[in-house]
Amino acid sequence: MKLLLLAANTEQINMPTLPLGLWLVATAVRRAGHDVALLDLLSEPDPEQAVRRVVTAGRPDVIGISVRNIDDQDMRSRRFLLGPVREVVSACRASSQAPIVLGGAGYSIFPDAALAYLGADLGVCGEGEVVFPALLESLQQGRDLSAIPGVHVAGRGCQTDRQFTPDLDSLPLPDADLWSTADATDADLWVPVQTRRGCPLDCSYCSTAEIEGRGVRKRSPQLVVEHIRQMASTGFGKFYFVDNTFNLPPSYAMDLCERIAAERLKIVWRCILYPHNVPEELVAAMAEAGCAEVSLGFESGSETVLRLMNKRFGVEEVRRVSESLARHGIRRLGFLLLGGPGETRESVKESLALADSLRLDMLKITAGIRIYPRTRLAKIAVDEGMISPQDDLLRPRFYLRPELEGWITEVVPSPGE
Repeated sequence: MKLLLLAANTEQINMPTLPLGLWLVATAVRRAGHDVALLDLLSEPDPEQAVRRVVTAGRPDVIGISVRNIDDQDMRSRRFLLGPVREVVSACRASSQAPIVLGGAGYSIFPDAALAYLGADLGVCGEGEVVFPALLESLQQGRDLSAIPGVHVAGRGCQTDRQFTPDLDSLPLPDADLWSTADATDADLWVPVQTRRGCPLDCSYCSTAEIEGRGVRKRSPQLVVEHIRQMASTGFGKFYFVDNTFNLPPSYAMDLCERIAAERLKIVWRCILYPHNVPEELVAAMAEAGCAEVSLGFESGSETVLRLMNKRFGVEEVRRVSESLARHGIRRLGFLLLGGPGETRESVKESLALADSLRLDMLKITAGIRIYPRTRLAKIAVDEGMISPQDDLLRPRFYLRPELEGWITEVVPSPGE
């Protein structure tokens, strides 16, 4: 079959974003014997025109659209990002009769609601590298699509729950010709690398388990390092480990760092660190392997609020990890999520005081927490009457303690103020 895969993201919130998920699906579909064309709308000045041009010229049998972001997760701006994606779907419809299939991280959180809003035909959740080729085979053979785990059919939902592949090594890494189209000389470009999927931590507000499952699944470190080595040999020097928690489990992170260091690659990289189970020797190994920057998601400086978020660490552990990173010359980007269950004016002040004492290189403060379906925070919001049980939450809704409204915007100004 002839396929067109579209990366619908047009946002550059912090840095240019390469469509890793779409690359992985494209590689798997190629290996299943299909002809694949890709279009990344991030670099297109007129996305709809680009879609019409490529669809008309290529005449695909199936069109896949990756949906990365639903909104900007900011209670003050509340930018809903699916409007432009709906226009992309409409442009596809106007140019082709091909079925339109949705996928991607953002889509996977709201599969039926996003499918209805965007007006597509089908959606895939779970491991796209497995589900999408199975969907194409069923389309070719005229089989029942609802029998495929993780496939959503417009108006019918999903009949078979999504599944997650235990062995990530059975899934392909992206073909070289896909990532080689990126500009290796772009100083703002960090190439995404994924070594693990799944998160068992069950933080009260987090949607990661919905997207990737709760069981941690790992690629072999040697395969990851070989992939990075190949990319580095073609000029890429900055990498971003997009794993939700780079340091868990610590033994895996240590093995990965030691293998990167042994290759003596001239690279730097960044990652997301969960401030628990971060021994000093791991931080040293990270620095030796080229780690230049860490996103440290400690979220709060209040022990009470951390417990209510279901965090496994406390304030002193955050301080210890932050100091260890600083000693090894690794930049620290801190994150606070304020206004959630149990938050008070005093706990907000504790969080701000902790962040100030850490002397971070950068701090992002979010007032109001985005509510995602099937999370503990969503249940609390329903119980407290903030949202209706029938709210699909596709349009962004936020949890903010009522007694903090007004006051917290004075204490935490908007970015740029």
